[in-house]
Amino acid sequence: MSEYDVKDLKLSELGKERILWADRSMPVLKSIRDRFKNEKPLNGIRISACLHVTAETANLMRTLQEGGADTLLCASNPLSTQDDVAASLVNDFNIKTFSINGEDNDTYYSHIKSALDHHPHITFDDGADLVSMLHSDYESQISEVKCSMEETTTGVIRLEAMKEDGALKIPVVAVNDANSKHLFDNRYGTGQSTIDGIIRATDILLAGKKFVVGGYGMCGRGLAARAKGMGAHVIVTEVNPLRALEAAMDGFEVMSMIDASKSSDIFCTVTGNTTILGSEHFSNMKDGAIVANSGHFNVEVDLESLKNISKKVNLGVRDFVDEYILQNGNRIYVLGDGRLINLVAAEGHPASVMDMSFSVQALMAEFTTQNDLDISVHTVPKKIDELVAKLKLDSMGISIDTLTSKQTKYLASWQEGT
Repeated sequence: MSEYDVKDLKLSELGKERILWADRSMPVLKSIRDRFKNEKPLNGIRISACLHVTAETANLMRTLQEGGADTLLCASNPLSTQDDVAASLVNDFNIKTFSINGEDNDTYYSHIKSALDHHPHITFDDGADLVSMLHSDYESQISEVKCSMEETTTGVIRLEAMKEDGALKIPVVAVNDANSKHLFDNRYGTGQSTIDGIIRATDILLAGKKFVVGGYGMCGRGLAARAKGMGAHVIVTEVNPLRALEAAMDGFEVMSMIDASKSSDIFCTVTGNTTILGSEHFSNMKDGAIVANSGHFNVEVDLESLKNISKKVNLGVRDFVDEYILQNGNRIYVLGDGRLINLVAAEGHPASVMDMSFSVQALMAEFTTQNDLDISVHTVPKKIDELVAKLKLDSMGISIDTLTSKQTKYLASWQEGT
């Protein structure tokens, strides 16, 4: 098997600078890497990861490698790869890497096949594409896989569906659902980086604009808060009545997407579901409406239906911006081909928040080598979740209180009342 497939190894010097810059903001992961280097808890373990190939991910792969693992990385999104980082992983850190920004679907899936040809004992996923291919085309290797880690909401949804259908044949850990991950990465990371991507792509002023957030999960909460902070009038659409109620009580206007589509300026989907924006919404939109997605897959925006109701499509009117001209002459601007705008046009989540997510990933890799899990979708142990949060607080110079023995006893008892 080839050891890599990247755009250009000559980019490695820039990539190394980017990786080491990110590492400065990832002190928790660095502390784990230092321990892994001494203890080698992953000796003899082959790990294949299908993740966004960014500087932050590179530092996770370095940590796993220092732990003794034989590591391989491929992309979980054709447009999120930082080619200089991919080159540096190969050239400077000797990590097998298969990832090229802009790769077509055939190349994308061939890279996932390379990850499975590595015969991994542990897999890392961001969207469950690796696990899906393992269960469909590499069933003979299922018995070799001890566990898989899932990084994102969309992937957890797919894995839960596999479990319900009786199709899941390996243990998986829903890393996304760890509090130290989704309360921070999804909310603060997605919120900031999505706004960053939209502004980089369009150079638009958000103040005064009607900004529609499709979905009010953790990602939607973060995006709505950041857009509001930039002066936008934020509208939230939801299908879950509890989340819709929460959005309303957080001070946002809540309505259906069909109503929101009539007069809004910017639309961004963050649901993890399909066809959040379709032809009925596009037909309603005003001239110059901007459409983006920050959910995992590009299915949230139905570009095929938009193309079908357009009389002309002008690709690349600006970097990461395509112009669709409807039959009535209105123009709709789609960002990043409907893919993750925070990774297509920007650099993804800041390293300081990925520090926690990838620390959970590294510690769970260690945990699963020491513990046999049954075939199911597992949560991250509370002990690991709280350890990552505590280490992050320490790195920020923040001290917190601890329970006294009296308080601990009180919380564990039922006898004491008024």
